[in-house]
Formats: sequence, C-alpha cells, structure tokens
Amino acid sequence: MMNCFFVTDLHGQTCRYEKLFGLIEARRPSALFMGGDLLPGPVRQMSLENGHRDFVNDYLCRRFQELRDRMGESYPRVFLILGNDDGRFQEAAILDAASTGIWEYVHGRRTAFDGFSVYGYSYVPPTPFQLKDWERYDVSRFVDPGCSHPADGMRTVPVSEYETLYATISEDLVSMTGTDDLSRAIFLFHSPPYRTGLDRAALDGRSVDFVPVDVHVGSIAVRRFITRRCPLLTLHGHIHESARLTGVWKEAMGSTTMISAAHDGPELALVSFDPDDPTGAERELF
Repeated sequence: MMNCFFVTDLHGQTCRYEKLFGLIEARRPSALFMGGDLLPGPVRQMSLENGHRDFVNDYLCRRFQELRDRMGESYPRVFLILGNDDGRFQEAAILDAASTGIWEYVHGRRTAFDGFSVYGYSYVPPTPFQLKDWERYDVSRFVDPGCSHPADGMRTVPVSEYETLYATISEDLVSMTGTDDLSRAIFLFHSPPYRTGLDRAALDGRSVDFVPVDVHVGSIAVRRFITRRCPLLTLHGHIHESARLTGVWKEAMGSTTMISAAHDGPELALVSFDPDDPTGAERELF
C-alpha cells in the first residue's frame, strides 16, 4: 500500500507549511502533490512589509532542503504546479530548485511515478482577478459575466499575442496528452471541473448587468477531458470554499476519482491517498 499526500492553496502561509513538514516527517509518504497557489502572491511577494521578499529561495527551498537532509532516503517525491495567484515570474526559481531534486515541476509535463504517470496543468478559466499569468480561455473566447479577458489584466512575464488572445485549456490538454493511455494517470490540476461539488463558489444571488453569475466556476474543458479520457485520478484546488458549501471534496466521474484539497479555514487541509485505491482517500484538517 502506497501513501501519498495532496495539498493545495497554501498561499505562502508558513504556519500551514510547518504543519505539512511535520506531517511528512512523521508519516513518511511516498509522494507529495502540491496543486498550486503555493506562494504569497505577487503583491505580498513584492511588498516591503513581507517578511519573505524571496519566498521561494529564502523559505520554501530552504525548508524542503532541510527536510530532505533529515529524511534521507525516506524523502518523498514532490510534484508541484503553480496556480492563478502565483506570479509566473517565480517559475524560474521553481525550476532552478527542481534541478537540485527537492521537487519536480510538472506543469505541462508528464513524468513517471512507480507505475503511474503524473501530469500537471496550472491554467484556470478567466476570473475577475487582474493577474492573468495562469489564465486561459476555457473552450472558446467566451468569458463569464463578472470575469475579465486574459488580455485585459496584468502579467509578470510576457507571452505571445496568440497565447493571450486565442489559447484554450481544451487545446492544451489535447496537446499535452495526445494518445497516451491514462488508465494509470494522476493529473495535478489547479482548476476543478465545471459543475461538480469541487467548483462551487460563494456567488449566490450575484448578478452583473442583471445577468446572474454562475456559482460553478470550474473548467468545462477539464470536465470534458475527464469524461472523454477517464484518467485514474485528478487532483484539484482553486475554489477554497467549495467543500464547505457542498460538503464534497471527493467525487467520481465515471471511473475517475476527483479530489480537492482546497480549504477556506485557517487549518492545513491534507488529503492522503493510495493511487491503487484512490476512492479510499481521506481528508484531515490540522
């Protein structure tokens, strides 16, 4: 039996990270999956009041390296992606740290893990927020009421005009997976699939120009991908309040088990799972 951990949306909160490091050392999982929104966010990151001006190098890399030094051969595989609140300018530091072996950056990539395939994907559909580094059109150039187009916000790194104006999550997922056999695939997404218990936002009763706002804010492309390709397990975050509103953090879609570790309380939400039996996953708050 293999034990893996999944966390997401830690948003640079060191109290949550310290709890996580303690649990890793105590329980010694085979792998840790980190689903994005890991950093303080670009505004806090660049603020003079922020105690960690370089959060990746000054805190995250240092603490993971210390953990690896203590655990030795028991140190888990660490798979991570960034999320829509993580400025993409930090991607270079994440990749530099990956070269030391403390973690594996899997956005847009496939890697092998003990008989499974791990894929990562950071992009989410357009949101009302101004940071657009990790936003893409979903299945078309349609944008929900109250949200803004990927070209209308700010980016911390430049991208091509085509990527800004035309790229979609739907096309990305096709390009990333091709004809791969996904029967033993683990997908680390930041966005949850649309219209599930994992993507329910606290938007009840809101409207924009008299048009009701959809309370489900996940990705249609991710949902279609899951129904068509049937991966073994998908891991999600992004919508902090979904589990509180729906009472659901684990859901099945066909043969796929879908799990969210997003949480809107002060605690660390930790999901433990065995890839050979993902339906038996458990969620704890610390």
